[in-house]
Amino acid sequence: MPGCNIVLIGASTGGLKILEQLFPELPVLKAAVVVVQHITPLVDQSFASSLARVSRMPVSLAKEGQHLQAGQVFLAPGGVHLLLAGNRSFHFSSAEKVNSVRPSIDVAMKSVLAPIGTRIAGVVLTGMGCDGAAGIAHIKQIGGITIAQDQKTSVIYGMPKAAAETGKVDFVLSTDKIAVKLRELFG
Repeated sequence: MPGCNIVLIGASTGGLKILEQLFPELPVLKAAVVVVQHITPLVDQSFASSLARVSRMPVSLAKEGQHLQAGQVFLAPGGVHLLLAGNRSFHFSSAEKVNSVRPSIDVAMKSVLAPIGTRIAGVVLTGMGCDGAAGIAHIKQIGGITIAQDQKTSVIYGMPKAAAETGKVDFVLSTDKIAVKLRELFG
């Protein structure tokens, strides 16, 4: 039996601003939306609350062992790596930082398995560095759809640029066009 569709979004510097622009434009998607934001444990709950105020979908911090559900947004808690166990539930790891961060977008994206009867999309938004580039390449390799934010709408164009430079990004889009594409794919 297939699981649910998954949209995995990675963001860092400027992420809250961009996500607060993106989420009001999204209907309740036929996918579980997993957000990996470079964040600390001290601010993760307030970050989730800020997103919940602008989202049509319920937003919560992901919990160990919790199952993904379509039409819901799950935020990776600060200070731990989030992994998707069998594309169905969350598992956390306090392994070493990857790309100098924990949670790492690459760790989450690389934990995704090839979709069977479902659709997977990876999205890399604003941020410094290259976290998300290896993850985007992995998602493309297993048959997923890959999106990077464009330079014009990024607060910092490091991570989306690194993702685009892998040659594995299907769409480089502005924030509003990312919302349009996600509605097309999962609306």
